[in-house]
Amino acid sequence: MPNMSLEKNPMPMQDAQERAHNFNEVTLGYDEETALNEADRCLNCKNPQCVTGCPVNISIPEFIAKIKKKDYDGAYEVISLSSSLPAVCGRVCPQESQCEAKCVRGIKGEPVGIGRLERFVADYHNSKEIKVQKPASNGHKVAIVGSGPSGLTCAGDLARKGYEVTIYEALHTAGGVLVYGIPEFRLPKAIVKKEVDNLLAMGVTINTDVVIGKTLTVDELLEEYEAVYIGSGAGLPSFMNIPGEALNGVYSANEFLTRSNLMKAYEEDPVTPIMKGGKVAVVGGGNVAMDAARTALRLGAEHVYIVYRRSMTELPARKEEVEHAEEEGIDFRLLNNPVEILGYRNEEDPRDPKNGYVKGIRCIKMELGEPDEKGRRRPVEIPGSEFELDVDCVIMAIGTSPNPLIKSTTEGLEVTNRGGIVVDDGGKTTREGVYAGGDAVTGSATVISAMGAGKLAARSIGEYLSK
Repeated sequence: MPNMSLEKNPMPMQDAQERAHNFNEVTLGYDEETALNEADRCLNCKNPQCVTGCPVNISIPEFIAKIKKKDYDGAYEVISLSSSLPAVCGRVCPQESQCEAKCVRGIKGEPVGIGRLERFVADYHNSKEIKVQKPASNGHKVAIVGSGPSGLTCAGDLARKGYEVTIYEALHTAGGVLVYGIPEFRLPKAIVKKEVDNLLAMGVTINTDVVIGKTLTVDELLEEYEAVYIGSGAGLPSFMNIPGEALNGVYSANEFLTRSNLMKAYEEDPVTPIMKGGKVAVVGGGNVAMDAARTALRLGAEHVYIVYRRSMTELPARKEEVEHAEEEGIDFRLLNNPVEILGYRNEEDPRDPKNGYVKGIRCIKMELGEPDEKGRRRPVEIPGSEFELDVDCVIMAIGTSPNPLIKSTTEGLEVTNRGGIVVDDGGKTTREGVYAGGDAVTGSATVISAMGAGKLAARSIGEYLSK
C-alpha cells in the first residue's frame, strides 16, 4: 500500500545558529529508512506528469520504483540515462517549480520529495568505488567551451557515444558556476569533483586556464575539431549604474562568490582578499542573492540585509533558500530599492583608495503598481520615502549576461540585443558546426535548464557528425 501521508518526510539539517558560522552542507540528506518511506508516497502514475516538468525528462516513477525495491544501483542507472549530474541536481534544482510542481500528490498535500530521493540515490552511488568504463572512440572530435553544467552534460553524453571530447575552461578549476558560484554549504565541491573525475575516466580531456576569444578563438577550434559547443555561461555581472558603485567595498555577486568559493578568500591569509565582518547589504532577490548573503554571514558579517524592490511574493529565489536565510538571521528589507551608495575618504591613511570606502546605502521605499510584461506587478517609487542603511559592504546580485568576448571574436555568430547567442531548436547557431546552450543563450537560468540544453546539443551534434 502507498504511503498516503500528505506531507513529505522532512529533510534533516544543521541547526540554523550553528550552520550560520560554518561552510558545511546545510541539508544532511535522507537515510535509507526515510528514503524508502518517501518513495512509498509515489503512486507510480500511468501518465506521470512529473516527467514533463523535468527539463531532462528523467523517468521519475521508474527510478522511485527501484528505490521501493531497494535497488539503488538500478535507480541510479535510470537517472543516469537522462542526467549526467544527479548528485548536483538533487541539491540545487528548483524541483518545487518543475517536476514536483506536476506531482499529483501535490494537489491535496505536498508532492513527493523527488529531488531528495534523487540526492539519496546519487549519494549512495558516489559512496562506492565505481570503475567508469571508457567507451571505444568513434573517431569524431568535438570541442566544448565552458565546464559548467551545460558543458559537462554535453561532454558526458557525447563521450558515452565514443566522441573524443575536449573541454576548454577559462578558470583554473573545472565545474563552472558549480564551483565558483554555488557555495559549499549548498553544494560541496567534492561532489562536483566526483562528476568531473567520471568524465576524465571516460576519456574527456579538460584544459583549464584557456579563455576562448583570447587564448584561442572558435575559428581556431574549428581547425582541429569537427564541431564546437559553446556553454560558457553568463558571467558578465549587471550593475544599477547608481552613484557610488565604484567605491571600495562594492562587489558584484559573481566576484564575491568566486573569491569565496574558488579562491578560498575565507582563509586566514588569502591570495585574494574579501570583505569580512561589518554590515553587508545584498541587492537582489534571486538564489545568487541568497548565496551571497549567507556567505557574507559565514565570513563573519555582523548583520546582513537583503534589499529587494518587490515583496516576498515576487521574490524569485527558491522558497527553501529563503527559509534557510531567514532562519540564519538574514534581514529582509523588501519593497526597497537603492538609489545611491554612500562613501567616505580617510585622508590620513596613505593607502586610502582614490574612490573611497562604502559607509552606507541610500534606498527609497517602493509600492507595487500595474503588472509588467512578465505579469509581475511593477515596483513604483514612493516620493519622499528615502532612508539610509549603515553598511560597510554592498553586493550587487541583480543578474548577469553572457560575456561578449566569444561573440566579438567569432565571425557569423548571431546574437540577440541582450547578448545571448541565437540558436535553433536543436542548439545550432548561425555558424556552421557551432552549437550553443545554457546561460550563453538564455542569460542566467537554472542548472537543470542548462543541462537540458547540453543534452539537446549533444544529440544535435551527433546527428550532424553522422551525416
